[in-house]
Amino acid sequence: MSARLTTDDRGVVTGNTYDKYGSGNPVVRRLMSGFHRGLDELFREAAPGSVLDVGCGEGFITRQWAARIAPGRVVGVDLEDSLLQAEWNRSQAANLDYRVMQAESLAFADGEFEMVSAIEVLEHVESPARVLEEMVRCSSRWLLLSVPREPIWRATNLARGAYWGSMGNTPGHLNHWSSRSFRELLGGYGRVVATRQPFPWTMALVETGA
Repeated sequence: MSARLTTDDRGVVTGNTYDKYGSGNPVVRRLMSGFHRGLDELFREAAPGSVLDVGCGEGFITRQWAARIAPGRVVGVDLEDSLLQAEWNRSQAANLDYRVMQAESLAFADGEFEMVSAIEVLEHVESPARVLEEMVRCSSRWLLLSVPREPIWRATNLARGAYWGSMGNTPGHLNHWSSRSFRELLGGYGRVVATRQPFPWTMALVETGA
């Protein structure tokens, strides 16, 4: 998948489509190895029986989780985008479903999923509080989240000569958290039971209702 900007139905930039999972760049591959290791450790700790993956993108991680917990139910949701939906159509499983949906208004019942995740999503949304409220509502136990770790993320962009005009801010990143401020934010929605900081991200597992 080539790099390009993605927008929502209002024309607002929501992020970049970049195949970081399949990149041949050795630096990217090393960073992604740490990313996946940290995410996997938190997923194993939660050991969910069902998952709602909010902002699932092309579904790379969502598909892995579906295979891992089958026959447990996994649903991935994201905005309308023809390239994303084409990837969904190529990757089907009996326990996996994809839906076009806004993160701020999730069409699911209270506590319908044991775990609700948002991997590299909250930095893109206008109201993180609203998205987190919806995620908590749909979760019966866990939230799993990751965001870019600031200011390290922007410093890394500047170091590689990217986005100088916006002081290293990736297009579509509306929100910025340090590891500490992200943990403080999540503490308002449950008990942060574990965190990971693979460079340059922050990840957290939150027990809802705690």
